Amino acid sequence: METARRSLRLFGPARLMPVAATIAAALVLASLAVALAVRLGVTHAAPIYLLAVVAVGMRWGTVPAVITSVAAFLAFDFLFVQPLYAFTISSPEEWLNLLLLLAVAVAIGRLVALQAEHAQEVAQRAREAQALFGISRALAETRTIEEAAPVVLERLAAAAAMDRIWFALGPTPADEKTIADTAPGEPLPVPAWQVVLQRSPGEEPARWARMHVATDMVRRRADRATVHRVRVEASGEALGSVWALRARDERQPDRAETRILSAAADQLGQAVIRDRADHERTNAEIARRSEALKTALLDSVSHDLRTPLATIRAAAGSMLDESVAWTPEDRREAFLAIDSEAERMGRLVRNLLDLSRIEGGALKPELEPCDLDDLLAQVVRRAGAASAKHVMVELPDSLPPVLADQLYLSQVLANLLENAVRHGGDLIRVRGSQLPGGLVQISVEDDGHGVPKTALPHLFEKFYQAGPPSEGKRRGMGIGMTVVEGLTRAMRGEVEAGRSELGGLRVDVRLRPAFVPEENAAPADPAAPADPAPAAEAMPDHVRADA
Repeated sequence: METARRSLRLFGPARLMPVAATIAAALVLASLAVALAVRLGVTHAAPIYLLAVVAVGMRWGTVPAVITSVAAFLAFDFLFVQPLYAFTISSPEEWLNLLLLLAVAVAIGRLVALQAEHAQEVAQRAREAQALFGISRALAETRTIEEAAPVVLERLAAAAAMDRIWFALGPTPADEKTIADTAPGEPLPVPAWQVVLQRSPGEEPARWARMHVATDMVRRRADRATVHRVRVEASGEALGSVWALRARDERQPDRAETRILSAAADQLGQAVIRDRADHERTNAEIARRSEALKTALLDSVSHDLRTPLATIRAAAGSMLDESVAWTPEDRREAFLAIDSEAERMGRLVRNLLDLSRIEGGALKPELEPCDLDDLLAQVVRRAGAASAKHVMVELPDSLPPVLADQLYLSQVLANLLENAVRHGGDLIRVRGSQLPGGLVQISVEDDGHGVPKTALPHLFEKFYQAGPPSEGKRRGMGIGMTVVEGLTRAMRGEVEAGRSELGGLRVDVRLRPAFVPEENAAPADPAAPADPAPAAEAMPDHVRADA
């Protein structure tokens, strides 16, 4: 009964004429075949009409097949049963033959129609499964609903035979915001009616309900298409809608197309919920990491500030104690300890300020030619005063000056030497060289245990510390190397970490060479035009950021 009702619903005014023409053509051809068989002497040619019933049943289904069976019964009676050309039967034997023909025709038509409908249903299910698989794959291969929606809508428009489909998010149609559209840039239609998919609980099939939309009469006359709406919901929450456009004179979506639209809306709803959960997890992870970084920063700053402050206070308190007899050598050592710890505190504050400026993009170095001999001598002297380790400097005489900010470069070298003093062995080597491409490389290396190979790519990350702390050595904040990279990049240089030949860590800082005119160069010809390019390279117009 359900199959028969579906067959009846298929035959609207637009499809009635093709069905009638098919039935008529099949009966005419069958009648001609029966007439030819009778002329050839075949006495029982009535089963030829069964071919017409089979053809109509395979093409149009159960109801047309039954109609063809009855029409074949009447046509055979009218054309080939005595008396001819009348719907009367004189012989009981003819009655039996005609009734058997009718029964067999109805049964065959019904079976053929069922088989054809089953094959069509299987084909529709296969197309439906293929379309839904493509939609699911598009949603799985993309990270967000904004990336997946255009691909999903293209597949959905082809599978549901729609002229245009768009997807919008919002609690109500008035608040919805379009996420994707198969016809981007074109205005959205404003129809007087919408066909909304009404879903029933349980296994009941969904149905389309026509609803009026209050719109302006002038705008609604311009729209000559039917707008179909499928609600996108998840756990009872209205998330948005899938809108589909089809020409008004075309049919309504069939059951397969309705299932595809409904399933696609459900998958889009789950994708929206998935994106929302991912966003919440990301925000929670960001908050957790921010809290962890804040805690690490406070712990490190409090530790690194407390230690030099305690040393300074202890030395100053001892010097103020009149009961202690101070020799000139003891007094000098106390002053050196206070100076060293104060320098350490100053470097810590500078690192924090530089880190904030690096993250805020406020670094504006004043690039100028810097002589590495003088600069390294000052940095090494300060590092040697704070440590008993041996610092060896190897700079070739032919090494040209570098284009850098002296304060920034001093901070970079001081951080590298402090890192080598803290984590290296007894020997620290600073080497300078000029690479084949012209860059000047400054390498700071030590003979300590170094860092694991897996830690090298993370060495310049903020608050990163490679390996557990060593015995008797204080652990730093993990921002010194980050400042090194930030200041070097600001000076248009490069920095890289690797394994040292001494066995520990090696950090290479590469900077551009500066142009310096030769002292004994011949005077320029007054008539020759001046070339401002070297001067522009040596002294670029940069403004130093206020710390």
